[in-house]
This record gives sequence, C-alpha cells and structure tokens, in this order.
Amino acid sequence: MKDRNLLTDNPALYEARFPDAERLAGRWTEECLRTHGCGARVLDIGCGTGRDAAHLHTAGRTVTGADLSEAMLRYAARHHPGSRYQRADLRRFDLGAGRFDAVVCLDSALLYCRTGAELDGCLASCHRALTPGGLLVAEMRNGAYFLDRAHRDDAPATHAFTHEGVTYRSVTRLRVDTAGRLLHRSRTWAADDGSPPVEQRSAWRLLLPEELHRTVSEAGFEVLALHDGPGPRTEPAWREGAVPAGTTAGDRLHLIARRRRPSPAPQPTAQQGRP
Repeated sequence: MKDRNLLTDNPALYEARFPDAERLAGRWTEECLRTHGCGARVLDIGCGTGRDAAHLHTAGRTVTGADLSEAMLRYAARHHPGSRYQRADLRRFDLGAGRFDAVVCLDSALLYCRTGAELDGCLASCHRALTPGGLLVAEMRNGAYFLDRAHRDDAPATHAFTHEGVTYRSVTRLRVDTAGRLLHRSRTWAADDGSPPVEQRSAWRLLLPEELHRTVSEAGFEVLALHDGPGPRTEPAWREGAVPAGTTAGDRLHLIARRRRPSPAPQPTAQQGRP
C-alpha cells in the first residue's frame, strides 16, 4: 500500500472530493474583508487549488496565492488564472514587508503549524506581510471540540465519489492525541480502475479558542472576532448577512484579527522642547 497524499498530488481529485460550487469559502472571506474595510491586496496562504483566490480576484482584489505544493500551484495557475501564485511555507515565509492588506488562511491550513515555534513563525510572517491595520482571516477545526470528544470511539467515516469515470472510495479514521494536542487522520483510498490502495496520513494541531486568541494577540494583532460559525464549512453553512453565533464550542473556529498600528511617538513637552 502506497503512503502519499492522493488529493494534494492530484488537485483535480481534491476539487471533486470537496466541491464548492457556490464558492462559500471565497464569499465568506470576501464578506469578512468588506465588512472590516480591508484594502485590495490579499495573500491567500495555503491556497491549495486556487479557487478561493480566484473568487477574491473576481471580487476585485489583487491576490497572491501561496502554497507548499508545486502540484497545487501548477493546477491553480492553469485552472484559476488571474491571481499570482508562488511557493511558500506558511510556517515561515517572507513575501515582502507591508505588502498586503489581508492575509487569508482557510480550511485548517493554520493547524499544520504543529508546534508553538511553527505557529509563532507563521503569525510573525503574517504580521510582517501585512500593512499596519491589515487583516488576518483564518478558518480551522476547533481544538476544544475534538479534545472534548477524545474519549469517544467513533466509527470510521466512509465516502465515495466519481471523477472522470473512476469511482474513489475512502475510509477515514480520526484519533485525538490529548498529550501531544494533535488530531491524527488516516485515510485509505481505493479506486475501481485497478490501481493499488493509497494510505494518506496527516495531523493538525488542536488549538483551544482561548489559546488561539492569546497567541494571536501576543503576535501583535487585535482579535476582532473569534466564533464557531456560521462559516463555509459549518452545518448549517454560512449565507450572506449571517450573524455569528458568538460561541466557540462547535467543530470550526473563525478568526478575524487586525495588525495593530504602531503607537505614535511621544511628543516633546514644552519643557523638553526648550533649548
């Protein structure tokens, strides 16, 4: 059995497995940016196939999509043109200081920062990339939700979809590592075209809402919103004009934070200004 990431290696399969025909993720992000008066320059870090970057581009934004996967970047440039795409590691990157009005990090990409040092590196990179007052918008799994259910022995989840005449079936198992604060996922793929099964393993950091709030604040941001939905991957899903529930117990977290502006330099007093 091969051990690789079938969906990352084959971006078309990713979009077939996780369709977003209504562009909910891109529309939710655009509403967040518009609501908070964000400028036009956007970095989509962990952009994947580029479809969210493409939606923001059609909304009038100047978008750079960045990802670690060369396959994803090639697919994005070919199938979702209009944005600029380049390779970068979200755990630490430098795409220019003050170059963006917003950094967007969707679909739990932030949780690939599995250690405190990696998360600090990511947030420092986002802070550097943003203009003062710029926005950080992130959407991810909620560590509190999964840690609260760590004792449960859930049955494996099964799913099937068909792409270009081939049916793919997956069996997914989740395991919560409470000591390491990680959510481990193993997913086995089988296709009816005779290809050998593929096993995919990944892990996300389990961040508690209060931990996320504190870490983002300490990185130089003001947290404007932190809630569990509605969002593009919640049930029910977000719709335009939806009001956040104001809770943080659900399975997804949605973060909006603003890079703090530098404090003004103290002005000399009359006494200090005398020769």
